[in-house]
Amino acid sequence: MNRRLAIVGLALWAAFSVHIAGCSRGPARVLPPKISPSSAASAAMEKYDTNKDGYLDAKELEKAPALRSALKQIDTNSDGKISADEIAARITQWQATGVGLTTLTARVTLDGQPLEDATVTLVPEEFLGPEMQKAVGKTNKGGMAGMSIEHPPVPQYRGVQQGLYRVEISKVVNGKETIPSKYNTETALGVEVARGAPGMAQGSVPFELKSE
Repeated sequence: MNRRLAIVGLALWAAFSVHIAGCSRGPARVLPPKISPSSAASAAMEKYDTNKDGYLDAKELEKAPALRSALKQIDTNSDGKISADEIAARITQWQATGVGLTTLTARVTLDGQPLEDATVTLVPEEFLGPEMQKAVGKTNKGGMAGMSIEHPPVPQYRGVQQGLYRVEISKVVNGKETIPSKYNTETALGVEVARGAPGMAQGSVPFELKSE
């Protein structure tokens, strides 16, 4: 009888322990978006390699501000151009970190002064695939905007996915856009969100706008 009671007691304790462990688990870890490095690199070349020489040169990168902003990180042989292999290698580096979301603050100035009440939107490059989400933030009096994707897979977590983004900065007053189109509808701004990218160690990236 005592042995039977001991076995029952151990079984109940095991069940109780599993229950507690399940209850004590935190939110699920946010996984990085699924991106095929080779497919994404091929799509990037298809879109931007207009002369079809297998490289993105300075002229072609003018149409790809996100890639241009990451030239130093992607151009591993320092020839001033980007190849499909280099793009694929950089994406592989992002994925190797296992980081699903990272914190990022945009620091926006206009003619040297903090820009308040501006909407900052990070638009992911289409070649990165459908799991990439745009991130949005609103600047405060100091011109600072905390950036976050709109639909985080785990609601408790806010931040930005690693990737390449076109940056659009807009401020509408009385129905009129007050920021030059080169910063929004025809943006020349781009940013890479990834370890080792400029500003990522501090979690803050500056955008210095000019009214003319």
